[in-house]
Amino acid sequence: MKMKKFLAVCLSALTVTGMLAGCGGAKGGDTSSAGAEKEGSSAEGSVYYLNFKPEIADQWEEIAAKYTEETGVPVKVKTAASNQYEQTLKSEMAKSDAPTLFQINGPVGYQSWKEYCADLKDTEFYNMLVDKDLAITEGDGVYGIPFAEEGYGIIYNKEIMDKYFALPGAKATSMDDIKNFDTLKAVVEDMTAHKADLGIDGVFASTSFAPGEDWRWQTHLMNLPIYYEYKDADVKDEDEISFKYNENFKNIFDLYLNNSTVEPTMVGSKTVDDSMAEFALGKAAMVQNGNWAWSQISKVSGNVVKEENVKFMPIYTGVEGEETQGLCIGTENYMCVNSNASEADQKASLDFLKWVFSSDEGKEMVTNDLQFITPFSTFGDDEISSDPLAQEVVRYMKEDSLTTVPWNFTTFPSQTFKDDYGASLLEYANGNKKWDAVVSDTVNGHLKKKQQLSSHIT
Repeated sequence: MKMKKFLAVCLSALTVTGMLAGCGGAKGGDTSSAGAEKEGSSAEGSVYYLNFKPEIADQWEEIAAKYTEETGVPVKVKTAASNQYEQTLKSEMAKSDAPTLFQINGPVGYQSWKEYCADLKDTEFYNMLVDKDLAITEGDGVYGIPFAEEGYGIIYNKEIMDKYFALPGAKATSMDDIKNFDTLKAVVEDMTAHKADLGIDGVFASTSFAPGEDWRWQTHLMNLPIYYEYKDADVKDEDEISFKYNENFKNIFDLYLNNSTVEPTMVGSKTVDDSMAEFALGKAAMVQNGNWAWSQISKVSGNVVKEENVKFMPIYTGVEGEETQGLCIGTENYMCVNSNASEADQKASLDFLKWVFSSDEGKEMVTNDLQFITPFSTFGDDEISSDPLAQEVVRYMKEDSLTTVPWNFTTFPSQTFKDDYGASLLEYANGNKKWDAVVSDTVNGHLKKKQQLSSHIT
């Protein structure tokens, strides 16, 4: 597996991430700042970076300001709203003052933006990449370079779980007993029955479905059944999915809905911030999210979750053999340089990336502020974040007995496909749509969007 190759080569060179999964941001709203506003290139060129992740907008702006302070090179950072990156990128690229740096989410994103992607094969930025197989390539060219690895699963509060395990008749004695969906379901439902004893409102934090807040389900959770479908067919993508493991998705999705802090009919008003606040305040014992979540949890006013008690477990769905399943780990963060930018601006952009990921000051900000797991050789053993969820991802990555679940959702045909799927899931949660209809609409929607994508490419 490509992930295993990456780990074997550069696990010692990790810095650890605190960002949200590439799916979309935890917050909405455009932000724009950093350094100097770009009003035309200087002799040395200037940089305009269109950032994908709202939750690290401030950090990127601070990095940009620091770089401008040190070098005098203007760096502008604009951040797209949650789930609005493609739309924002299209709008910005149509301007005369277009981004010089932008992101794609993988091979599908590359096909949409290949005309704007400069060849990076002869750059120092590419040379820093430990496993060159991770880059987006076509022919002899290199057009997208990954700059962060992330992991997600079910986050749990060890303090609450230990309190449950101490109850008479508990369905497990420790987290070590929970290795599959059947055991997880038994534990969760028993915890719901004893939620007053545990001092919680629900086992799981609310399943957020407010507009733009459903990426944890339509993207991240959907990754699991697609991973197993691809695995069975020994493929990396499909033009038409069967959604063979839809009942497994339904297993865990129903468990979330029926053992939550809120009734299923209320999820349409809930945001990711609501979910993370419920977990941080001790109202829930578990929440599905990624290693970026600690930065959210720790900032909640009144947070009661201690660093040593925030842990990860895999997302179990009832698939045979899932006892050896690990976390979902991968990337949808590929940096591209705008080939239509001036030569000076392209050089300035590459110099900026080199400084961020190789200078002492840049690496310190990547480690402590952005908290990335980077795939670059420039990071040493002593440049690892102390973020507890990042440390959990590293722990799972090191565990040879577990199989990492790759991020196959980067093959999904479009954001519209994911949005439509999320809308169907919300209708199901509200009791307004049968599960069979969700499945058939999703299969047909995937096929339609794949055909549109193929038509666009050809």
